Amino acid sequence: MKRFGAVGLLVLCAVAGVTAAVILSPWWWTAAAPLAVAALVGLYDLTQRRHSVLRNYPVLGHARFLLEAIRPELQQYFVERSFDGRPYDRDTRNIVYERAKGVDAEEPFGSERDMYGHGYEFLVPSMHPVDVPKSPPRIRVGGPDCTQPYDMALLNVSAMSFGSLSANAVLALNTGAARGGFAHDTGEGGLSEYHLGPGGDIIWEIGTGYFGCRTKDGDFDPEQFREKAAHPAVKCVSLKLSQGAKPGIGGVLPGGKVNAEIARVRGVPQGQTVISPPFHRVFSTPRELVRFVARMRELADGKPVGLKLCPGSRVQFLAVCKAMLAENTTPDFIVVDGAEGGTGAAPLEFADHLGMPLTEGLITVHNSLVGAGLRDRVRIGASGKVATGSDIVKRLAMGADWTNAARAMMFAVGCIQAQRCHTNRCPTGVTTQDPRRARALVVADKSERVHRFQEATVASALQIMAAMGVTGPGGLNPHLLRRRATDADDFRSYAELYEWLTPGQLTDAPPPGRLSDAPPPGRLSDAPPPGWAADWKAADPDTFTP
Repeated sequence: MKRFGAVGLLVLCAVAGVTAAVILSPWWWTAAAPLAVAALVGLYDLTQRRHSVLRNYPVLGHARFLLEAIRPELQQYFVERSFDGRPYDRDTRNIVYERAKGVDAEEPFGSERDMYGHGYEFLVPSMHPVDVPKSPPRIRVGGPDCTQPYDMALLNVSAMSFGSLSANAVLALNTGAARGGFAHDTGEGGLSEYHLGPGGDIIWEIGTGYFGCRTKDGDFDPEQFREKAAHPAVKCVSLKLSQGAKPGIGGVLPGGKVNAEIARVRGVPQGQTVISPPFHRVFSTPRELVRFVARMRELADGKPVGLKLCPGSRVQFLAVCKAMLAENTTPDFIVVDGAEGGTGAAPLEFADHLGMPLTEGLITVHNSLVGAGLRDRVRIGASGKVATGSDIVKRLAMGADWTNAARAMMFAVGCIQAQRCHTNRCPTGVTTQDPRRARALVVADKSERVHRFQEATVASALQIMAAMGVTGPGGLNPHLLRRRATDADDFRSYAELYEWLTPGQLTDAPPPGRLSDAPPPGRLSDAPPPGWAADWKAADPDTFTP
Protein backbone atom coordinates (compact mmCIF):
# COMPACT_ATOMS: atom_id res chain seq x y z
CA MET A 1 0.00 0.00 0.00
CA LYS A 2 1.20 3.48 -0.86
CA ARG A 3 1.18 4.83 2.69
CA PHE A 4 3.27 1.92 4.01
CA GLY A 5 5.65 2.25 1.09
CA ALA A 6 6.06 5.98 1.65
CA VAL A 7 6.74 5.57 5.36
CA GLY A 8 9.10 2.65 4.62
CA LEU A 9 11.04 4.81 2.17
CA LEU A 10 11.16 7.59 4.74
CA VAL A 11 12.57 5.17 7.35
CA LEU A 12 15.23 3.94 4.89
CA CYS A 13 16.23 7.52 4.10
CA ALA A 14 16.43 8.33 7.79
CA VAL A 15 18.61 5.27 8.46
CA ALA A 16 20.84 6.17 5.54
CA GLY A 17 21.14 9.76 6.77
CA VAL A 18 22.02 8.73 10.31
CA THR A 19 24.57 6.22 9.00
CA ALA A 20 26.16 8.89 6.82
CA ALA A 21 26.27 11.33 9.76
CA VAL A 22 28.03 8.77 11.96
CA ILE A 23 30.49 7.44 9.37
CA LEU A 24 31.11 10.22 6.89
CA SER A 25 30.50 13.67 8.35
CA PRO A 26 28.50 15.36 11.14
CA TRP A 27 27.10 17.73 8.49
CA TRP A 28 24.78 14.87 7.45
CA TRP A 29 22.84 15.42 10.69
CA THR A 30 21.21 18.46 9.10
CA ALA A 31 19.35 16.04 6.79
CA ALA A 32 19.31 12.96 9.03
CA ALA A 33 17.63 14.60 12.04
CA PRO A 34 14.52 15.89 10.17
CA LEU A 35 14.26 12.59 8.31
CA ALA A 36 14.44 10.63 11.55
CA VAL A 37 11.76 12.79 13.17
CA ALA A 38 9.49 12.44 10.11
CA ALA A 39 10.03 8.66 10.06
CA LEU A 40 9.10 8.34 13.74
CA VAL A 41 6.01 10.49 13.18
CA GLY A 42 5.03 8.35 10.19
CA LEU A 43 5.38 5.12 12.15
CA TYR A 44 3.30 6.58 14.98
CA ASP A 45 0.61 7.79 12.55
CA LEU A 46 0.24 4.33 11.01
CA THR A 47 -0.23 2.62 14.37
CA GLN A 48 -2.32 5.16 16.36
CA ARG A 49 -6.09 4.56 16.43
CA ARG A 50 -7.68 7.94 17.12
CA HIS A 51 -7.19 9.89 13.88
CA SER A 52 -8.36 8.31 10.62
CA VAL A 53 -6.72 11.00 8.49
CA LEU A 54 -3.29 10.25 9.96
CA ARG A 55 -3.73 6.50 9.45
CA ASN A 56 -4.42 7.08 5.75
CA TYR A 57 -2.06 10.04 5.28
CA PRO A 58 0.87 9.67 7.70
CA VAL A 59 2.97 12.81 8.22
CA LEU A 60 1.10 14.81 5.54
CA GLY A 61 -2.17 14.53 7.47
CA HIS A 62 -0.78 16.79 10.18
CA ALA A 63 -1.26 19.71 7.79
CA ARG A 64 -5.01 19.43 8.33
CA PHE A 65 -4.68 19.76 12.09
CA LEU A 66 -2.38 22.72 11.60
CA LEU A 67 -5.11 24.41 9.57
CA GLU A 68 -7.67 23.63 12.26
CA ALA A 69 -5.49 25.44 14.76
CA ILE A 70 -5.62 28.64 12.67
CA ARG A 71 -9.08 30.10 13.33
CA PRO A 72 -11.40 31.09 11.95
CA GLU A 73 -10.50 31.95 8.35
CA LEU A 74 -8.50 28.96 7.11
CA GLN A 75 -10.50 26.44 9.09
CA GLN A 76 -13.74 27.93 7.78
CA TYR A 77 -12.50 27.75 4.20
CA PHE A 78 -10.85 24.34 4.19
CA VAL A 79 -12.75 22.09 6.56
CA GLU A 80 -16.13 23.61 7.33
CA ARG A 81 -18.17 23.06 4.22
CA SER A 82 -21.41 21.15 4.03
CA PHE A 83 -21.98 18.24 1.66
CA ASP A 84 -23.57 20.53 -0.89
CA GLY A 85 -20.73 23.06 -0.73
CA ARG A 86 -22.50 25.68 1.37
CA PRO A 87 -21.01 26.90 4.67
CA TYR A 88 -21.83 24.73 7.66
CA ASP A 89 -22.15 26.34 11.06
CA ARG A 90 -18.76 26.25 12.82
CA ASP A 91 -20.16 26.22 16.35
CA THR A 92 -22.44 23.27 15.56
CA ARG A 93 -19.65 21.27 13.96
CA ASN A 94 -17.33 21.92 16.89
CA ILE A 95 -20.01 20.90 19.38
CA VAL A 96 -20.42 17.56 17.59
CA TYR A 97 -16.68 16.86 17.46
CA GLU A 98 -16.07 17.89 21.06
CA ARG A 99 -18.97 15.84 22.43
CA ALA A 100 -17.88 12.82 20.40
CA LYS A 101 -14.38 13.14 21.89
CA GLY A 102 -15.75 13.58 25.41
CA VAL A 103 -14.52 17.20 25.61
CA ASP A 104 -16.49 19.94 27.38
CA ALA A 105 -18.26 21.95 24.67
CA GLU A 106 -18.41 25.16 26.74
CA GLU A 107 -16.47 28.18 25.46
CA PRO A 108 -15.77 31.64 26.91
CA PHE A 109 -16.82 35.02 25.52
CA GLY A 110 -20.31 34.06 24.44
CA SER A 111 -21.87 33.33 21.08
CA GLU A 112 -20.69 34.28 17.61
CA ARG A 113 -24.19 34.01 16.14
CA ASP A 114 -26.04 36.93 14.62
CA MET A 115 -28.92 37.58 17.02
CA TYR A 116 -30.22 40.66 15.26
CA GLY A 117 -31.02 39.46 11.75
CA HIS A 118 -34.38 38.39 10.37
CA GLY A 119 -35.23 34.79 11.24
CA TYR A 120 -33.18 34.48 14.45
CA GLU A 121 -34.75 31.87 16.73
CA PHE A 122 -34.63 31.28 20.46
CA LEU A 123 -36.23 29.00 23.03
CA VAL A 124 -38.00 30.63 25.96
CA PRO A 125 -36.28 30.12 29.32
CA SER A 126 -38.32 30.03 32.51
CA MET A 127 -37.89 32.34 35.48
CA HIS A 128 -38.37 29.18 37.56
CA PRO A 129 -36.40 26.29 35.99
CA VAL A 130 -36.97 22.72 37.13
CA ASP A 131 -34.64 19.85 37.93
CA VAL A 132 -33.13 17.93 35.02
CA PRO A 133 -34.65 14.40 34.80
CA LYS A 134 -32.30 11.68 36.02
CA SER A 135 -32.85 9.56 32.92
CA PRO A 136 -33.92 10.47 29.37
CA PRO A 137 -37.50 9.66 28.35
CA ARG A 138 -38.41 7.06 25.73
CA ILE A 139 -41.20 7.37 23.17
CA ARG A 140 -43.49 4.37 22.70
CA VAL A 141 -43.87 3.68 18.97
CA GLY A 142 -46.73 1.43 17.98
CA GLY A 143 -50.34 2.14 17.03
CA PRO A 144 -53.43 0.06 17.73
CA ASP A 145 -52.51 -2.51 15.06
CA CYS A 146 -48.97 -3.01 16.39
CA THR A 147 -48.30 -5.93 18.73
CA GLN A 148 -44.55 -5.38 19.29
CA PRO A 149 -44.15 -1.67 20.13
CA TYR A 150 -40.70 -0.10 20.46
CA ASP A 151 -39.50 2.57 22.88
CA MET A 152 -37.55 5.13 20.82
CA ALA A 153 -34.77 7.39 22.13
CA LEU A 154 -34.92 11.16 21.64
CA LEU A 155 -31.95 11.03 19.22
CA ASN A 156 -31.10 8.16 16.86
CA VAL A 157 -28.92 7.38 13.85
CA SER A 158 -30.65 8.51 10.68
CA ALA A 159 -30.73 6.51 7.44
CA MET A 160 -27.33 5.86 5.84
CA SER A 161 -26.81 2.74 3.74
CA PHE A 162 -24.07 0.12 3.76
CA GLY A 163 -22.50 0.74 0.40
CA SER A 164 -22.63 4.47 0.80
CA LEU A 165 -20.86 3.91 4.14
CA SER A 166 -18.02 1.48 4.72
CA ALA A 167 -18.43 -1.67 6.77
CA ASN A 168 -16.35 -0.14 9.56
CA ALA A 169 -18.53 2.97 9.64
CA VAL A 170 -21.69 0.85 9.90
CA LEU A 171 -20.09 -1.24 12.64
CA ALA A 172 -19.10 1.88 14.57
CA LEU A 173 -22.59 3.39 14.32
CA ASN A 174 -24.35 0.20 15.36
CA THR A 175 -21.91 -0.56 18.18
CA GLY A 176 -22.42 2.98 19.47
CA ALA A 177 -26.19 2.51 19.26
CA ALA A 178 -25.93 -0.75 21.20
CA ARG A 179 -23.90 0.92 23.94
CA GLY A 180 -26.22 3.90 24.20
CA GLY A 181 -29.55 2.15 23.75
CA PHE A 182 -30.71 4.14 20.72
CA ALA A 183 -31.81 3.08 17.24
CA HIS A 184 -29.84 2.80 14.00
CA ASP A 185 -31.64 3.25 10.66
CA THR A 186 -30.09 1.08 7.95
CA GLY A 187 -30.89 3.33 5.01
CA GLU A 188 -32.29 1.69 1.89
CA GLY A 189 -29.14 -0.34 1.11
CA GLY A 190 -30.24 -3.56 2.77
CA LEU A 191 -29.68 -5.39 6.04
CA SER A 192 -26.09 -6.60 6.49
CA GLU A 193 -24.18 -8.50 9.14
CA TYR A 194 -22.58 -5.19 10.09
CA HIS A 195 -26.01 -3.94 11.16
CA LEU A 196 -26.95 -7.13 12.97
CA GLY A 197 -23.66 -8.22 14.55
CA PRO A 198 -23.03 -5.56 17.23
CA GLY A 199 -26.55 -5.83 18.70
CA GLY A 200 -27.82 -2.28 18.23
CA ASP A 201 -31.54 -1.71 17.70
CA ILE A 202 -32.32 -1.58 13.98
CA ILE A 203 -34.85 0.38 11.96
CA TRP A 204 -34.82 -1.48 8.65
CA GLU A 205 -35.53 0.93 5.82
CA ILE A 206 -37.09 -0.36 2.60
CA GLY A 207 -36.72 1.91 -0.42
CA THR A 208 -37.95 1.75 -3.98
CA GLY A 209 -35.25 -0.79 -4.89
CA TYR A 210 -36.44 -3.22 -2.16
CA PHE A 211 -32.80 -4.09 -1.44
CA GLY A 212 -32.55 -7.15 0.75
CA CYS A 213 -36.13 -8.20 -0.01
CA ARG A 214 -36.33 -8.00 -3.80
CA THR A 215 -37.00 -10.46 -6.57
CA LYS A 216 -34.66 -10.81 -9.54
CA ASP A 217 -36.95 -8.45 -11.44
CA GLY A 218 -36.77 -5.80 -8.72
CA ASP A 219 -40.19 -6.37 -7.13
CA PHE A 220 -40.92 -6.69 -3.42
CA ASP A 221 -40.35 -10.23 -2.12
CA PRO A 222 -42.67 -10.83 0.86
CA GLU A 223 -40.96 -14.05 2.01
CA GLN A 224 -37.50 -12.49 2.10
CA PHE A 225 -38.98 -9.54 3.95
CA ARG A 226 -40.76 -11.76 6.47
CA GLU A 227 -37.60 -13.76 7.18
CA LYS A 228 -35.35 -10.74 7.74
CA ALA A 229 -37.92 -8.65 9.62
CA ALA A 230 -38.15 -11.50 12.17
CA HIS A 231 -34.56 -10.90 13.33
CA PRO A 232 -34.59 -9.80 17.00
CA ALA A 233 -32.41 -6.75 16.25
CA VAL A 234 -35.00 -5.36 13.81
CA LYS A 235 -37.28 -3.26 16.00
CA CYS A 236 -39.11 -1.22 13.32
CA VAL A 237 -39.50 -1.14 9.54
CA SER A 238 -39.52 2.14 7.60
CA LEU A 239 -40.93 2.42 4.08
CA LYS A 240 -39.02 5.19 2.34
CA LEU A 241 -41.09 7.32 -0.05
CA SER A 242 -38.47 10.04 -0.49
CA GLN A 243 -35.50 11.64 1.24
CA GLY A 244 -34.66 15.24 1.96
CA ALA A 245 -31.52 15.44 -0.15
CA LYS A 246 -33.32 14.43 -3.34
CA PRO A 247 -37.09 14.09 -3.15
CA GLY A 248 -38.54 12.67 -6.34
CA ILE A 249 -35.57 10.62 -7.53
CA GLY A 250 -33.95 7.38 -6.42
CA GLY A 251 -30.52 6.85 -4.91
CA VAL A 252 -27.38 6.04 -6.90
CA LEU A 253 -24.50 3.79 -5.83
CA PRO A 254 -21.59 3.93 -8.32
CA GLY A 255 -20.49 0.59 -9.74
CA GLY A 256 -17.02 1.03 -8.27
CA LYS A 257 -18.53 0.67 -4.81
CA VAL A 258 -20.65 -2.40 -5.64
CA ASN A 259 -18.28 -5.15 -4.56
CA ALA A 260 -19.29 -8.80 -4.08
CA GLU A 261 -20.40 -8.22 -0.49
CA ILE A 262 -22.63 -5.25 -1.27
CA ALA A 263 -24.05 -7.03 -4.33
CA ARG A 264 -25.03 -9.94 -2.07
CA VAL A 265 -26.61 -7.71 0.60
CA ARG A 266 -28.59 -5.71 -1.96
CA GLY A 267 -29.38 -8.54 -4.35
CA VAL A 268 -27.88 -6.76 -7.37
CA PRO A 269 -25.11 -7.54 -9.92
CA GLN A 270 -21.56 -6.88 -8.78
CA GLY A 271 -19.71 -3.94 -10.31
CA GLN A 272 -22.79 -2.32 -11.86
CA THR A 273 -24.09 1.09 -10.83
CA VAL A 274 -27.23 0.68 -8.74
CA ILE A 275 -30.02 3.19 -9.43
CA SER A 276 -33.12 3.06 -7.26
CA PRO A 277 -36.38 3.78 -9.11
CA PRO A 278 -38.04 7.12 -8.30
CA PHE A 279 -41.29 5.40 -7.32
CA HIS A 280 -42.58 2.21 -5.69
CA ARG A 281 -43.95 -0.64 -7.80
CA VAL A 282 -46.24 -2.00 -5.10
CA PHE A 283 -48.61 0.98 -4.86
CA SER A 284 -49.74 3.92 -6.96
CA THR A 285 -52.45 5.55 -4.81
CA PRO A 286 -52.68 6.71 -1.18
CA ARG A 287 -55.13 3.91 -0.41
CA GLU A 288 -52.77 1.28 -1.85
CA LEU A 289 -49.91 2.81 0.16
CA VAL A 290 -51.83 2.50 3.43
CA ARG A 291 -52.82 -1.08 2.59
CA PHE A 292 -49.20 -1.97 1.82
CA VAL A 293 -48.07 -0.57 5.17
CA ALA A 294 -50.66 -2.76 6.88
CA ARG A 295 -49.41 -5.77 4.89
CA MET A 296 -45.81 -5.07 5.88
CA ARG A 297 -46.80 -4.88 9.54
CA GLU A 298 -48.52 -8.26 9.22
CA LEU A 299 -45.45 -9.78 7.53
CA ALA A 300 -43.26 -8.29 10.28
CA ASP A 301 -45.37 -10.05 12.92
CA GLY A 302 -46.76 -6.85 14.39
CA LYS A 303 -43.56 -4.82 14.64
CA PRO A 304 -43.97 -1.05 14.08
CA VAL A 305 -44.02 -0.07 10.40
CA GLY A 306 -43.83 3.54 9.27
CA LEU A 307 -43.16 5.94 6.41
CA LYS A 308 -40.27 8.24 5.64
CA LEU A 309 -40.73 11.19 3.30
CA CYS A 310 -39.73 14.71 2.44
CA PRO A 311 -43.13 16.46 2.09
CA GLY A 312 -43.89 18.70 -0.84
CA SER A 313 -47.66 18.95 -1.28
CA ARG A 314 -50.02 19.35 1.65
CA VAL A 315 -52.88 18.07 -0.51
CA GLN A 316 -51.01 14.83 -1.24
CA PHE A 317 -50.29 14.16 2.41
CA LEU A 318 -53.89 14.94 3.34
CA ALA A 319 -54.89 12.37 0.71
CA VAL A 320 -52.85 9.81 2.63
CA CYS A 321 -54.62 10.87 5.84
CA LYS A 322 -57.98 10.37 4.14
CA ALA A 323 -56.83 6.93 3.01
CA MET A 324 -55.91 6.09 6.62
CA LEU A 325 -59.40 7.04 7.74
CA ALA A 326 -61.05 5.17 4.88
CA GLU A 327 -59.05 1.99 5.52
CA ASN A 328 -59.21 2.39 9.31
CA THR A 329 -55.47 1.73 9.65
CA THR A 330 -52.39 3.90 10.00
CA PRO A 331 -48.63 3.60 9.92
CA ASP A 332 -47.15 3.43 13.40
CA PHE A 333 -44.79 6.33 12.71
CA ILE A 334 -43.78 8.85 10.07
CA VAL A 335 -40.24 10.21 9.73
CA VAL A 336 -40.20 13.69 8.19
CA ASP A 337 -36.94 14.26 6.31
CA GLY A 338 -36.30 17.95 5.73
CA ALA A 339 -35.00 19.20 2.39
CA GLU A 340 -31.87 20.50 4.17
CA GLY A 341 -30.81 16.91 4.91
CA GLY A 342 -27.56 16.46 3.04
CA THR A 343 -25.82 13.11 3.57
CA GLY A 344 -27.21 11.63 0.35
CA ALA A 345 -25.44 12.58 -2.88
CA ALA A 346 -27.87 14.47 -5.10
CA PRO A 347 -28.03 16.85 -8.06
CA LEU A 348 -27.68 20.41 -6.75
CA GLU A 349 -30.98 21.47 -8.32
CA PHE A 350 -32.78 18.80 -6.30
CA ALA A 351 -30.89 19.57 -3.10
CA ASP A 352 -31.56 23.29 -3.42
CA HIS A 353 -35.05 23.53 -4.89
CA LEU A 354 -37.24 20.47 -4.19
CA GLY A 355 -39.09 19.56 -1.03
CA MET A 356 -40.09 21.32 2.17
CA PRO A 357 -37.50 22.34 4.76
CA LEU A 358 -37.84 20.37 7.97
CA THR A 359 -39.72 23.12 9.84
CA GLU A 360 -42.50 23.41 7.26
CA GLY A 361 -42.59 19.68 6.53
CA LEU A 362 -42.78 18.71 10.19
CA ILE A 363 -45.51 21.23 10.99
CA THR A 364 -47.47 20.14 7.89
CA VAL A 365 -47.38 16.44 8.81
CA HIS A 366 -48.15 17.10 12.48
CA ASN A 367 -51.10 19.38 11.73
CA SER A 368 -52.48 17.07 9.04
CA LEU A 369 -52.56 14.15 11.46
CA VAL A 370 -54.05 16.32 14.22
CA GLY A 371 -56.71 17.77 11.94
CA ALA A 372 -57.64 14.29 10.71
CA GLY A 373 -57.92 13.01 14.28
CA LEU A 374 -55.04 10.56 13.79
CA ARG A 375 -52.17 12.10 15.71
CA ASP A 376 -52.61 9.91 18.77
CA ARG A 377 -52.11 6.82 16.59
CA VAL A 378 -48.99 7.96 14.72
CA ARG A 379 -45.63 9.02 16.16
CA ILE A 380 -43.44 11.49 14.25
CA GLY A 381 -39.66 11.52 13.85
CA ALA A 382 -37.74 14.53 12.52
CA SER A 383 -34.54 14.39 10.48
CA GLY A 384 -32.60 17.21 8.84
CA LYS A 385 -29.49 18.93 10.28
CA VAL A 386 -30.26 17.79 13.81
CA ALA A 387 -26.96 18.03 15.67
CA THR A 388 -27.40 19.70 19.07
CA GLY A 389 -29.64 19.58 22.10
CA SER A 390 -31.34 22.80 21.03
CA ASP A 391 -32.10 21.22 17.63
CA ILE A 392 -33.86 18.37 19.41
CA VAL A 393 -35.90 20.70 21.63
CA LYS A 394 -36.96 22.91 18.70
CA ARG A 395 -38.20 19.93 16.69
CA LEU A 396 -40.11 18.55 19.67
CA ALA A 397 -41.74 21.95 20.17
CA MET A 398 -42.84 21.88 16.52
CA GLY A 399 -44.60 18.54 16.89
CA ALA A 400 -42.00 15.79 16.61
CA ASP A 401 -41.77 12.91 19.09
CA TRP A 402 -38.09 12.14 18.44
CA THR A 403 -35.22 13.14 16.14
CA ASN A 404 -32.67 11.42 13.90
CA ALA A 405 -29.20 12.64 12.91
CA ALA A 406 -27.10 11.59 9.92
CA ARG A 407 -24.51 14.30 9.25
CA ALA A 408 -23.67 14.71 12.94
CA MET A 409 -23.25 10.95 13.35
CA MET A 410 -20.86 10.96 10.38
CA PHE A 411 -18.86 13.68 12.13
CA ALA A 412 -18.80 11.48 15.22
CA VAL A 413 -17.22 8.57 13.28
CA GLY A 414 -14.58 10.86 11.77
CA CYS A 415 -16.03 12.47 8.63
CA ILE A 416 -14.20 15.70 7.72
CA GLN A 417 -16.49 16.61 4.80
CA ALA A 418 -13.82 16.09 2.16
CA GLN A 419 -16.70 15.63 -0.35
CA ARG A 420 -15.10 12.55 -1.92
CA CYS A 421 -17.96 10.21 -0.99
CA HIS A 422 -18.81 9.32 -4.61
CA THR A 423 -15.18 8.66 -5.61
CA ASN A 424 -14.54 5.72 -3.24
CA ARG A 425 -11.53 7.68 -1.97
CA CYS A 426 -12.81 8.94 1.37
CA PRO A 427 -9.71 10.04 3.35
CA THR A 428 -11.13 8.89 6.70
CA GLY A 429 -12.60 5.53 5.69
CA VAL A 430 -16.23 6.56 6.32
CA THR A 431 -17.69 6.47 2.81
CA THR A 432 -15.48 4.05 0.90
CA GLN A 433 -15.46 0.37 -0.01
CA ASP A 434 -11.68 0.37 -0.43
CA PRO A 435 -10.48 -1.86 2.44
CA ARG A 436 -7.14 -0.04 2.57
CA ARG A 437 -8.88 3.26 3.26
CA ALA A 438 -11.62 1.79 5.46
CA ARG A 439 -8.88 0.38 7.72
CA ALA A 440 -8.26 3.92 8.96
CA LEU A 441 -11.60 3.93 10.80
CA VAL A 442 -11.06 2.05 14.08
CA VAL A 443 -14.43 0.71 15.20
CA ALA A 444 -13.62 0.54 18.92
CA ASP A 445 -12.66 4.22 19.06
CA LYS A 446 -15.33 5.64 16.76
CA SER A 447 -18.20 3.63 18.25
CA GLU A 448 -17.45 5.14 21.64
CA ARG A 449 -17.49 8.59 20.03
CA VAL A 450 -20.94 7.88 18.59
CA HIS A 451 -22.15 6.79 22.02
CA ARG A 452 -20.67 9.85 23.75
CA PHE A 453 -22.09 12.24 21.19
CA GLN A 454 -25.63 10.87 21.44
CA GLU A 455 -25.54 10.71 25.24
CA ALA A 456 -24.19 14.24 25.66
CA THR A 457 -26.59 15.72 23.10
CA VAL A 458 -29.67 14.17 24.70
CA ALA A 459 -28.40 15.33 28.11
CA SER A 460 -28.10 18.84 26.66
CA ALA A 461 -31.69 18.67 25.37
CA LEU A 462 -32.95 17.64 28.82
CA GLN A 463 -30.97 20.45 30.42
CA ILE A 464 -32.46 22.97 28.00
CA MET A 465 -35.98 21.70 28.68
CA ALA A 466 -35.38 22.00 32.43
CA ALA A 467 -34.18 25.58 31.91
CA MET A 468 -37.47 26.21 30.08
CA GLY A 469 -39.40 24.97 33.09
CA VAL A 470 -40.60 21.67 31.57
CA THR A 471 -39.74 18.20 32.79
CA GLY A 472 -39.96 16.45 29.44
CA PRO A 473 -41.10 16.61 25.80
CA GLY A 474 -44.77 16.62 26.83
CA GLY A 475 -44.38 20.11 28.27
CA LEU A 476 -43.09 21.66 25.05
CA ASN A 477 -45.32 23.61 22.67
CA PRO A 478 -44.98 26.15 19.82
CA HIS A 479 -45.38 29.07 22.27
CA LEU A 480 -41.94 28.27 23.69
CA LEU A 481 -40.10 28.78 20.39
CA ARG A 482 -39.73 32.34 19.08
CA ARG A 483 -38.47 33.81 15.82
CA ARG A 484 -37.60 37.37 14.82
CA ALA A 485 -40.29 38.15 12.26
CA THR A 486 -38.69 41.36 10.94
CA ASP A 487 -35.40 43.22 11.31
CA ALA A 488 -37.04 45.30 14.05
CA ASP A 489 -37.66 44.14 17.59
CA ASP A 490 -40.56 41.89 16.56
CA PHE A 491 -40.35 38.38 18.00
CA ARG A 492 -43.26 36.00 17.49
CA SER A 493 -43.84 32.50 18.74
CA TYR A 494 -44.34 29.58 16.40
CA ALA A 495 -47.89 29.43 17.73
CA GLU A 496 -48.44 32.83 16.05
CA LEU A 497 -46.36 32.25 12.91
CA TYR A 498 -48.10 29.02 11.84
CA GLU A 499 -51.66 27.69 11.83
CA TRP A 500 -52.19 24.90 14.37
CA LEU A 501 -55.19 22.63 14.03
CA THR A 502 -57.20 21.02 16.80
CA PRO A 503 -57.91 17.27 16.94
CA GLY A 504 -60.39 16.24 14.22
CA GLN A 505 -60.83 19.82 13.00
CA LEU A 506 -60.70 18.80 9.33
CA THR A 507 -63.24 16.01 9.55
CA ASP A 508 -66.56 17.87 9.49
CA ALA A 509 -68.16 14.70 8.18
CA PRO A 510 -66.76 11.17 8.25
CA PRO A 511 -64.98 10.41 4.95
CA PRO A 512 -66.40 7.51 2.90
CA GLY A 513 -65.53 4.17 4.41
CA ARG A 514 -65.01 5.38 7.96
CA LEU A 515 -66.25 2.80 10.45
CA SER A 516 -67.60 5.25 13.01
CA ASP A 517 -69.73 8.35 12.57
CA ALA A 518 -68.67 9.70 15.96
CA PRO A 519 -66.26 12.67 15.89
CA PRO A 520 -62.70 11.93 16.97
CA PRO A 521 -61.92 12.37 20.68
CA GLY A 522 -61.05 15.96 21.60
CA ARG A 523 -62.85 17.40 18.60
CA LEU A 524 -63.56 21.12 18.87
CA SER A 525 -66.35 22.86 16.99
CA ASP A 526 -64.33 25.61 15.29
CA ALA A 527 -64.02 25.43 11.51
CA PRO A 528 -60.61 24.75 9.94
CA PRO A 529 -58.67 27.65 8.36
CA PRO A 530 -59.77 28.30 4.76
CA GLY A 531 -56.53 27.06 3.22
CA TRP A 532 -56.63 23.81 5.14
CA ALA A 533 -60.33 23.35 4.36
CA ALA A 534 -59.68 23.81 0.63
CA ASP A 535 -56.75 21.37 0.66
CA TRP A 536 -58.76 18.80 2.61
CA LYS A 537 -61.54 19.04 0.07
CA ALA A 538 -59.09 18.62 -2.81
CA ALA A 539 -57.39 15.57 -1.26
CA ASP A 540 -58.48 12.25 -2.76
CA PRO A 541 -57.54 8.93 -1.10
CA ASP A 542 -57.48 7.26 -4.52
CA THR A 543 -54.94 9.50 -6.26
CA PHE A 544 -51.75 11.42 -5.46
CA THR A 545 -52.72 13.98 -8.10
CA PRO A 546 -55.19 16.62 -6.82
